[in-house]
Formats: sequence, structure tokens, C-alpha cells
Amino acid sequence: MRPPYPHPVVAREGWPFLGGAVAAALLVGFFAGAWWSVPLWLVTLFVLQFFRDPARSVPDDPRAVVSPADGRIVAVEKARDPFLERDALKISVFMNVFNVHSNRAPVDGTVRERWYRPGRFVNAALDKASTENERNALWLQTRGGADVTCVQIAGLIARRILCYVGAGAELTRGQRFGFIRFGSRVDLYLPIDARAVAAIGDKVYAAESVLARLAEHG
Repeated sequence: MRPPYPHPVVAREGWPFLGGAVAAALLVGFFAGAWWSVPLWLVTLFVLQFFRDPARSVPDDPRAVVSPADGRIVAVEKARDPFLERDALKISVFMNVFNVHSNRAPVDGTVRERWYRPGRFVNAALDKASTENERNALWLQTRGGADVTCVQIAGLIARRILCYVGAGAELTRGQRFGFIRFGSRVDLYLPIDARAVAAIGDKVYAAESVLARLAEHG
């Protein structure tokens, strides 16, 4: 299953950066010579790889919780959801500067609430980033009544969290809802009876990798 995707290959957030890098490289090459433009072409390649945003195939399992981001699993643990004030299963994905930074919905659901918290910019791989760093959280509720909190967290280099949905929005698994510029982290708080599939150290891909499965009720 592939959700509608209007911005293939390069994320829309990257076009101004990519256009600026190409223009700078061309100008330097024209006025100073090709060799002087080489560093700027390397910058252009970095920008292109950073803002790449390929379409993804989404698992059909209705109870699957897919990864909201590309990266590496740095936490799978029971924790307190600071937004819904409940005990939860927490799974965290750390994104370095070489990962795709587009963020995708982990489940089918309705956005019940959105919160923004200003904060610091410590290394997003550290546990304290979950509570100290700048972050944006979405409360998603599935049709089966499961509550999932998805938290975008700024990192040491990341200074811009982008989120394009708010309360009342309907999201499908794998649907793009935001972007974080440069190294960062996404935390998921799932119902305590969800079963983790991913393990610490796993490399995961947004919309494709299954992190957990929600319990079947009723």
C-alpha cells in the first residue's frame, strides 16, 4: 500500500536549500573557475541526500505500528507518557544527519491533540532529550480506541521542527505529517499492552519497519 505522495525523491522543505546550493556552485564556477566550485557541489550533494524523501511501501497489518522515522532504535522500555499521563511502552528512533528526516504517521488514527514544548538542544541520542529538548507531540487515537503519542524532538544540530497537522486531522499509517531538519529523534508512547517488535540497535525505515503491534481488544 502506498499513500498519496505529491513530493517524490526530494522533500518540499529541501528545495530552497537545494536551489541555493546549486546557484552558489554555478556562480562560483562561472566567476572563479570549476575547481573553486567543487566544495559547493559537495555541499549540494549533502543537501540532496539529506532532503531525499522516497515513497515507501506500508504494511497492511491493521495492528502494526510503523516507524515514524528512519534511523536507529535507541529505547524500548516501559515509561511514563508525559503528555497523556499514563504508563506506556516507549520506543525511540534516533536520526543522524544521513537519515531521511521526513516523519510519517505510525498508525491509522485521528489527531486528538497537538502540543509544542520549547526546550534545549542536547544530543538527541541521549535519554534526557525526551524531556529537555524542544519537541512537538501528536496524540493519535485509532478506530479501535488505542492512544498513541508521537513526539518529534529537536537534536544537537536540529533547530527546526515542522508539523503540518493539528487536532481533528485524519492520518493513515505511513502518511507524511512533518519534517525535522538535521539530527533528531522521534519518541512513540504506545498502550502498555502493545507488543514490541523492534529492539535496541535495530535500523528502521519510516512507514515500512514495524516497531510494535497493538493488542487486539474485543
